[in-house]
Amino acid sequence: MRRWSRRLRNLAVGVLDLPQDVVLEVPRITMIGHLQMYIENHRGVLHFTEKELRLLLTNGQLIVTGEQLVIRAILPEEVLLEGRIGGVKFLEKS
Repeated sequence: MRRWSRRLRNLAVGVLDLPQDVVLEVPRITMIGHLQMYIENHRGVLHFTEKELRLLLTNGQLIVTGEQLVIRAILPEEVLLEGRIGGVKFLEKS
């Protein structure tokens, strides 16, 4: 069942020309240099310190590391992060 759902979504992206982030439920990340990051399509904040932000995704987690990180805005599916961003890592669900 899961395989058919994935195939149908991929078909919708290709044939209907729909945005991948919406159809495939993946995050959309917009960065301005290394100072600001806007993340859409997350499922919640798992952990936050001034050195790390860990977000739950549909298919895993997103880990953002850096220095002096501050969440400037947070909505149910959007986060605006500021600070010195040093790295971004995806952890896929096994």
